[in-house]
Amino acid sequence: MHLLFLQQLLNGIQLGSIYALIALGYTMVYGILRLINFAHADVFMIGAYITFYATNCALDVTHGGTNGAASLGILLLAVLGCGVLGVLIERLAYKPVRNAPRLTPLITAIGVSLFLENFCMLPKVFGAGIQFTGTIVPGDSRKFHFDGVEITLNSVVIIAATLLILGVLWYVVSCTKLGKAMRAVSFDRDAASLMGIDIDRVISFTFFVGSGLAGAAAFLFASLTHHELHPDMGIILGMKAFVAAVLGGIGNIPGAALGGLIMGLAESFVQGYAPAMHISPSYSDAVSFLLLIFILLVKPSGLFGSSAVEKV
Repeated sequence: MHLLFLQQLLNGIQLGSIYALIALGYTMVYGILRLINFAHADVFMIGAYITFYATNCALDVTHGGTNGAASLGILLLAVLGCGVLGVLIERLAYKPVRNAPRLTPLITAIGVSLFLENFCMLPKVFGAGIQFTGTIVPGDSRKFHFDGVEITLNSVVIIAATLLILGVLWYVVSCTKLGKAMRAVSFDRDAASLMGIDIDRVISFTFFVGSGLAGAAAFLFASLTHHELHPDMGIILGMKAFVAAVLGGIGNIPGAALGGLIMGLAESFVQGYAPAMHISPSYSDAVSFLLLIFILLVKPSGLFGSSAVEKV
């Protein structure tokens, strides 16, 4: 029982790391524009396909084997590709309706999500069939044993990469001039504009960073599971990450990271202990929605969110 707990704890941390990276994209965009970017899950999906095709190209070049440099290049390509896509979505879809009633950008976000999913299903794009990722991280199946707990190299890479990304994000938001501008726009967009801050530049940068985090999550997710890829793969993961953002307090960056970790741990423990409780492990998917209902009933603003009165 002790070993099962430690193993599920490790599994939950690595799964929660991926949820946290996706949730950060939701919470950053909401913090700036007060917009739920429903297309964010589809940006994650495209990041997974970028990882898939870049890995195949790397395997062709290296004749069937990847190395650390190739894996790092694939990660950067997924981050940059998703970041540029996020900026394009903001410029083409969200910017024209930025000052419209709040329902308009919400409907636009849903429309962009549906467009990306159906566009990617076209035979000449990704197709509607299922594809499988190969080995992305060299030696990813290498296993280590610590006090009876099995740790794979993938687990180490995912957790270490997430901590590094979170550290860089904290530094950018807290210590750089552009990060201070992001916080100013989040607090009061009109006042920030009067102080000379380029609002469009800050919003584009926020979309680039948030979407880039989705690309990093897609790379780590593909390397973790050698998962099936299909154009609607982001729906469930995106919903869980959105719940994580709400759980932590949407608009709050540390809250999104903690919410993702809680989500991953809850799902992992349900899957690990389900056989002992004589229930199906598939009930783990219901955990996210039960957590959402609970937090909305107990603390609607989330763990780190603050209640605000909005004037009509």
